[in-house]
Amino acid sequence: MTPEKKNQRRLRNLALLSLLLLLVGGTFAFQAFNQRAINDRIRENIPGGRVHDYYNRDTENKDVFVENYGNVPLMARIRLSEFMEKRSVGDTDFTPIVNGTIRDQVDTWTVMRPSENNLNIRVDDSAAFNTYSNLTFGWSRSGQDAPWFMPTFNRDNQDLMTAAAGHARDWVTSTATDGVTDGATHPGDGTDAYWSSGDSFDNSGPVWPGEEVTHDAAQNLQQERAPMTISQWAALPNNLKVGNFWVIDHQTGWAYWANQLQAGETTSYLLDAAEMTAAVNTIPGEYYYGIHVDGQLISPDRINDFLAADGSFTHHDDLSDFLTAVQTGSIDNNWGNPGPDDNVQPDQINFSIMAPGTIFTMAGEQYRYLENQGGGNHLIIRNDSLRGHLPAAQETALTNWYAGLDSAVQAMVQPVANVFTTAHVRPYDLDWSDPARWQVLNLDDFPDIAADISTAVSTGTPRAFALSMADIVRLSGAGLAFTSNENRAGIGSSWWFLRTRSSETGSGIWRVGSGGGLGAWSSQHPSLDTGGVRPALIVRQ
Repeated sequence: MTPEKKNQRRLRNLALLSLLLLLVGGTFAFQAFNQRAINDRIRENIPGGRVHDYYNRDTENKDVFVENYGNVPLMARIRLSEFMEKRSVGDTDFTPIVNGTIRDQVDTWTVMRPSENNLNIRVDDSAAFNTYSNLTFGWSRSGQDAPWFMPTFNRDNQDLMTAAAGHARDWVTSTATDGVTDGATHPGDGTDAYWSSGDSFDNSGPVWPGEEVTHDAAQNLQQERAPMTISQWAALPNNLKVGNFWVIDHQTGWAYWANQLQAGETTSYLLDAAEMTAAVNTIPGEYYYGIHVDGQLISPDRINDFLAADGSFTHHDDLSDFLTAVQTGSIDNNWGNPGPDDNVQPDQINFSIMAPGTIFTMAGEQYRYLENQGGGNHLIIRNDSLRGHLPAAQETALTNWYAGLDSAVQAMVQPVANVFTTAHVRPYDLDWSDPARWQVLNLDDFPDIAADISTAVSTGTPRAFALSMADIVRLSGAGLAFTSNENRAGIGSSWWFLRTRSSETGSGIWRVGSGGGLGAWSSQHPSLDTGGVRPALIVRQ
């Protein structure tokens, strides 16, 4: 039995942005005066997330993860609680294996708390379950991509119902604890790999709570590393501390997603199976075992909610640093370097200890640190694009922006090639890692493209420049400057041009889209108000 509940009441402080209205005035014969246009936007930021629990008591498969179906980022945590009781043949009453716990009162169930260095060994009261139950954390299959799931049909962000499939039981719809009563709210039988690519489900009726629509199966995020305790997290290199994986505070039992969960994303599995050990076969009678799943989601500006007092539990000392790292997208690994919004001069920054992806503000401009190129040289890029420029105006925009930089910054800038060899490659000639075009798989088939790497050249000119496709490919991935499609885009999901061309002639040029994927300008024409030129620099310190 796996009752669940979820708390979404803390999703607050929704912001209004602009979206979607075009009014154009008319013209008159032989005259065209007072023509007017309005390009307005109004968009409501709607947070929404759902905890998924797919469980099958026959196979002992149990998949627990979180889906963000809204249009703004979320931060997520989940806590598991366990209960077990036994009754010998001839006895009337069950006896719980942890004193004071009661089957029908899930708030008395025992919070699953692992040891500091091993998730598979429970401690304190939770240790009583080591004998009888094995929990499998994370999802890993050799040679396989991330698993598939069916997105929730329930898009009401005030509804605390979970997406419970198979023998899982949503706590809102069914508080029964008899191990038999049905409480599913979502399609599927809870077995491993029930959904796969190409599957769909028509919820007309509705069959399950939510909208009467058809959804296609979607893919969970691939876990970048196995779930770990927060002490193990603290020992990671700082440039690996934010990413797509779960971190469990072993002192409270809360498991945190170590990244902002972007709109449309779904976490990897926190739990993949809950299997009873051979020891249960020696119980001379009956036993009952259940797991309770408590999921909580917040907007990234509400991290203090996750730091609030938690009953008799004490948050780990590193939790504040962890949550701040997730909130900002990087960990302060700089031993006194300024924060992302602290406007400082170059001599107040130590680039040599910056992690890829670190955001910093220098002399009035905010940048993302990309890589240490050795020899004191560091590749950085403006954290937002310069909007309003067509491809033909890219070099002019770069030159003008560089001319306006603080003189102390210009003094650090290293020369690069006066002219880059910008070969062209067409979109349909490339093999992509996924439909969102995160990575090019066959870039080496185009040696001129692959060789176009941004480096300092002593015979060149100190200047700003656009990155190449080869730069994007090598700077994207776990522990690198860009760890997801979302953080490849500029501020506000702004798109930006590369210098690599997508056609031999004309205006064809590659760009990083608002969603972070690679696309060709010649075949996609986004508004110039939402993106443009993103200057990069090589600085020496």
